[in-house]
Amino acid sequence: MTSSRSLILNQLLRRSVPPRVARDEPAVTLSPRVDLRQETQVIPKIDLEQKLALFREHWKPKIVGEVNDAHVKLVKLKGEFVWHHHEKEDELFLVLKGRLTMRFRDGDVGVGEGEMIIVPRGVEHMPVAEEECHVLLFEPKTTLNTGNVENERTVARLERI
Repeated sequence: MTSSRSLILNQLLRRSVPPRVARDEPAVTLSPRVDLRQETQVIPKIDLEQKLALFREHWKPKIVGEVNDAHVKLVKLKGEFVWHHHEKEDELFLVLKGRLTMRFRDGDVGVGEGEMIIVPRGVEHMPVAEEECHVLLFEPKTTLNTGNVENERTVARLERI
């Protein structure tokens, strides 16, 4: 009886690991650091509204998560930012609340709630929000919010919330 239980348990354990993943590979990690192979840990969800309620300032992105070598950030925008570009990084702007206008040298693109825009590396742009706008940013960890420009709006050290 014991050997059949062990056999069944081993079969179930083998099925719980995706076929392409070897058991000796490192665990997948998330932020906060969670070992997905540990059965006692639950991967936390992130409540974006709750996180946005933690701050009021505009143009100061906050880190809410990490995916591989990228940060997931929240930011509140109001007014005009600064013309800039990023030499090595693409940026994704997902509008959660309000309306964003992304200005480019050859025209503007309006982005509403539930819409997103991806600005390719090297493209000069200036985000503008007439009224307060809440945005989720997805960009490489190396991305400086003002790109090639350093001024009073540059945030070199990002806060985690």
